Amino acid sequence: MQVMMEVAVVFATLNSIILLSLIVLYGRIAAKTRASYSIGLMIFAFFLLAQNLATVYSYVDMAPFFEPQAMPFLSTISALEFVGLLVLARITF
Repeated sequence: MQVMMEVAVVFATLNSIILLSLIVLYGRIAAKTRASYSIGLMIFAFFLLAQNLATVYSYVDMAPFFEPQAMPFLSTISALEFVGLLVLARITF
């Protein structure tokens, strides 16, 4: 696996970890307050987590099929999502 693909996998994995922690937090808030907003955030984070887990799996399983020219874009997408999730986590916690 190329270095840029490994970077994309690392960021997608970190995204999954952040999303898991957000799901737990939103779940706790929803259990205490029964607020539909928290439930909606939890559902959104769950689907984004599923997308990230599918991304990690596809990057690892299908890495040989990606052209080297696509690697920087895949890494950038995962890195930008990571920054966005960090901001969301910072605001939430």
